[in-house]
Amino acid sequence: MARIESSPTFASAGRTLNLVLATAASAAGFWAWNSVATLGAFYTQNLQLNPATTGVLVAMPVFVGSLGRIVVGTLTDKYGGRAMFTFVLLASILPILLVSVGGLLSSFALVLGAGLLLGIAGTVFAVGIPFVSGWYGPSRRGFATGVFGAGMGGTALAAFLNPRLVAGIGYFPTHLLIAGVLAVMAALVWFLMKESPGWTRNNAPMLPKLLDAARTPVTWKMCFLYAVVFGGFVSFATYLPTYLRDVYSFDPSGAGARTAGFALAAVLARPVGGVLADKLGPKLVVVVSLAAVAVLAWMVNLQPDGEVPAGLTFVAMAAALGLGAGGVFAWVGVLAPPGKVGSISGVVSAAGGLGGYFPPLVMGATYDAATNSYSIGLLLLVATALLALIFTLLALRGPVNRTVAADVS
Repeated sequence: MARIESSPTFASAGRTLNLVLATAASAAGFWAWNSVATLGAFYTQNLQLNPATTGVLVAMPVFVGSLGRIVVGTLTDKYGGRAMFTFVLLASILPILLVSVGGLLSSFALVLGAGLLLGIAGTVFAVGIPFVSGWYGPSRRGFATGVFGAGMGGTALAAFLNPRLVAGIGYFPTHLLIAGVLAVMAALVWFLMKESPGWTRNNAPMLPKLLDAARTPVTWKMCFLYAVVFGGFVSFATYLPTYLRDVYSFDPSGAGARTAGFALAAVLARPVGGVLADKLGPKLVVVVSLAAVAVLAWMVNLQPDGEVPAGLTFVAMAAALGLGAGGVFAWVGVLAPPGKVGSISGVVSAAGGLGGYFPPLVMGATYDAATNSYSIGLLLLVATALLALIFTLLALRGPVNRTVAADVS
């Protein structure tokens, strides 16, 4: 998607509507994407899974959703956000229904396979970044990508609503409802959404564009940082219901409500990270975020006693991760060369998703049932956040101010 400098076109009526539509579409996609994870306790009980197998199950949509972002981001440069949002939302309907059938049949293989296909819902993020970047000039691109990033609040909807809906209306009707939301949102996008006035189709072949993005140094620098901050959010959002059940003995509804609070804190912090990156520079925002993540992961490892201390620690962790995610993608919006926003953001967002794929597997594999401890996984997060902090301080040199940060790459 072509990158446009500040001009009167950015005052065009409709950019707010398009930002709202993109954010709502993202929320619907994230809701579907996180549906398996939020019902992890249901699958553990009904499919008789151990913690390691549950970790594999809840991580499966994340895997495909991550890798698929590379392709979807590049296709967005070619076909535009309106077409790709519609495609992703509609293509997510069949997998969500297949997941529900697998659960009804108590078939681990079917739920796992359908969860793999459901990963397409997670590619919605790679559509929105180039789309909203086209509607806003460089000085407000952090704001735009931050607001759009709040669409990951769909994970909060999933965590809060899904266990309650299953208890209230049943397992299969819950999935029918999610499928209906996807269909309605696809219709709204198709009939109401428009491309930015300066958008032009990029018809370059996909493979050369991806190779070109891979050769751009800033791509891999942002990949690493986004894998830590967004990957940390995804892994916590997907595995937290299981963690709260194992460590704090919450029932599915209680764990879901608290996971929703975690996701909401990250959602609210992400636009703040984008706005602060516009004003103070993304490097400072990312540094503060990573330092906070390292400290807070250590505190989580100590298993703070009492709901208030534990809750505040998790909320602070979520806010730090959301702040960092907003800061990293504000950085991407500035450093990505014209015409490469979609392909680069697709690769970076894929790295973020993959960063959230492996931790649940590690958490499940290293869980100590005798002590109800996930210490190994949490200490690995502390070490990773510290490594990313050092990398940001030493390897990402250059001005902190967004408007002159191009030489960081």
